[in-house]
Amino acid sequence: MKELLLIAIGSALVNNVVLSQFLGLCPFLGVSKKVETSAGMGAAVIFVITLACIATNLIYSYVLVPLNLDYLQTIAFILVIAALVQFVEMFLKKNMVSLYESLGVYLPLITTNCAVLGVALTNVQQEYNFAESVINGIGISVGFTIAIIMLAGIREKIENNDIPYNFQGSPIVLITAGLMAIAFFGFSGLI
Repeated sequence: MKELLLIAIGSALVNNVVLSQFLGLCPFLGVSKKVETSAGMGAAVIFVITLACIATNLIYSYVLVPLNLDYLQTIAFILVIAALVQFVEMFLKKNMVSLYESLGVYLPLITTNCAVLGVALTNVQQEYNFAESVINGIGISVGFTIAIIMLAGIREKIENNDIPYNFQGSPIVLITAGLMAIAFFGFSGLI
């Protein structure tokens, strides 16, 4: 149990997928204009990454390895992730129309979000068992959600500030993300 807790904390804070591994930057920078939208994206990413970890672990352990097809892991993982994102998109379109519309083009981009594929490949590289894979996926997706909501909150606060013209827009967002990455670097001694 202690090892699972260390994996979760390490995935969420120490090895934050966005701020230390620099995966998933497209939705991180694109959707983080409002906290509400960022929370919705974070919830969708938590759902997709958790299901992707479950599915990819089962496919890798019970299909690819026994058949000596583990060299096909990347292709198989991409197909599983694409199917899961389509499922999430259909669910949101039918049940949460306002969130679906606010996420816009960024929802289908979860399919190409390298953080989702990165989690699946990390689980294989670290040789995590089923429980460790799921906990790692949850930790990474919660870390993504924490980072995107924090950036959205900061962006809402600095929106009305007097920012020099050359720093307005993307430059100040990138500077803010860089400062957040430095702050998260402080968690490196935690584990």
